[in-house]
Parts: sequence; C-alpha cells; structure tokens
Amino acid sequence: MASSDGTIGIKEVALAAGVSPGTVSNVLNRPERVAATTRARVMQVISELGFVRNGSASSLRAGQGKLVGLMVHDLANPFFTALAAGVEDLMSERGYAVILCSSATSVEREDRNVRMLAEQGVRGVLVTPVQDGRDRLKLLHERGIGTVMLDHAATRPQQCSVSVDDIAGGRTAVAHLLERGARDIAYVSGPLTIRQCADRRTGALKAIEQTPGARLREVEASDLTPRSGQEAAEHLLAELPDAIFCANDLLAMGVLRALLQQGIRVPERVMLMGYDDIEFATASAVQLTSIRQPTYQLGRIAAELLLEECDSPEDHAHQEILFQPELIIRESTTP
Repeated sequence: MASSDGTIGIKEVALAAGVSPGTVSNVLNRPERVAATTRARVMQVISELGFVRNGSASSLRAGQGKLVGLMVHDLANPFFTALAAGVEDLMSERGYAVILCSSATSVEREDRNVRMLAEQGVRGVLVTPVQDGRDRLKLLHERGIGTVMLDHAATRPQQCSVSVDDIAGGRTAVAHLLERGARDIAYVSGPLTIRQCADRRTGALKAIEQTPGARLREVEASDLTPRSGQEAAEHLLAELPDAIFCANDLLAMGVLRALLQQGIRVPERVMLMGYDDIEFATASAVQLTSIRQPTYQLGRIAAELLLEECDSPEDHAHQEILFQPELIIRESTTP
C-alpha cells in the first residue's frame, strides 16, 4: 500500500518484502550487512513497486530539474571520454548538469547506477547498457525518465538511439586485411557479452566467409584494456597469424607491445589494426590502422534527442540514428 501522498516509501517496501524498515535501509545503504537472499527479495520488491527514496518521485513528475545522467562502460577508455565530451558540451550550452557514472560492464553496478540516477531526480539518462539492459532500465521508464541508448541500438519500442554500425565496421576491418593478402587472421575481442565486441566479430566473419581459404582465429580477452591485449597476444605467439584485428585500439596497443617485445615486426611479419581511432592510435610505436567512429558527434546528437524528449514529449519523434564507420589506414597494415 502506498503512503497518503501516493508515493512508495521504505515502510511499504518493508511490508511487501516481509522485513523491517531498517533492513530495507541497509539494503539501500549498507548492502554488505544483509544476507544475499534477503537482499535479493528486497531488491525485487523495490523493482516491482517502483520505489525511489528521498521523495524524488514527486520532483520527477514535476519535471523541473536541470540534471541528466550519463552512464557508459568505462570512463578510462578514451572513446567514452570523447563521447562524454560531446554530451557535456551540449548539455552545458542548454544549462543542464550531467551526472557521469560507469557500469564497468557490470550488471550489478549498472543496477546501482540506475537506482542512484532515479533517486537524484534526473530528467533523462543517456546510457550505453551492459548486454541488453532492458529489464535493468525498467525503473527509469516506469518513472517517466526519458532514456536514449548511446552507442547501442534501442532496447524497447518508442526509444531513441544513436549508434555506429559495428557489423559494417568489423567487415570493413577484415576486408582491408584480406585485401592486403592476409588469410590467417586473429580477432582479439573483449567479452562477447558486450554488444560492440559481438557485432564486430559478426562483421569479421562475414568478410571471412566471402574469401575462400581465409580463416578467423578468436581470442577473447577479459576486458578492453592494453594489459588484456598484451595477455591475449601471448596466445598467438606460438603460431603467428598473418594479421590481428582487435575490438578496440586499447587492445591493439597491448598486442603491439607484446609483439615488439618479442622482436616481431609490425606490419612486416604481422599486420595489426584496432577500432575506435582514439588519439593514441597515432602516438604508438607503429601508428595504428583503425576504424573511426564519430565519437564526439554521437554524444552531442544523443544529448539533443534526450532534451527534445524531455522538453516536448508530446511532439517528440523517436529516432534510431545509425552512423557508418570509416577505415583509417596507417603504418600497422602497410608493409
């Protein structure tokens, strides 16, 4: 049962979950003090009832805030830094402040961020979701908080998205290596639960399928960092491929470091390319061939769509904007 003003409070959650209000408070603020089974039951009730603490629900309905949320995978990745710059520049011009947070590609952390943003009374959220993200973003939708998918396709009907065709990008990358004469190609990827990594793999396989005698070897790294790229390269040293395509430039930089430490010349012995075309792609020991994305533009356009939805929901037309990536050729694939 809701309180007299119609909002859901801690007491209502506690009653529905069969626990004390103090237990609900601990779940929200000190979850490590609550048994996992109890914590899961309380969080299920919170989701079902649409609870938002600190009375934020009324302010959300009023829609007077000048605050939006931005949640991405990894703030240490220069790709997402540039994305955030596009968002923040547009929001600053319109008088909005941005709460910036990272999911670190963790479902649990994404859940916590979603609840936090709802509690802060944001007008809308720009999000690069972990996996599909549909159920985890349900709270925002139920609270009338607009969401725009950023670097990801829409996860539900009537939702805006701004992304890049990563299947085309993966196909373009491997087609370039095949044109350079490579037939044994390795794909160094982050976790394939990340949509971008999976789509780039799909594109790579499409290119391979069109070339008789070509094959794609796959190495799945634990994350998308140079350290993981260097570790992944060690799996390829015993039987070097003709070329290595990495799911992002950070992985490629780690692979390059491992190859050069072993005295393996790039591109003479092994061609190498990345994805994203971050600034560091031209600062490495061998300048990286990469797939460029209009990163800053992605952020600005997504921010524009979110504000249109927040300011004029009745007139707003939802859009799914898909950019095409661009091949940038440099030293690492030009013997």
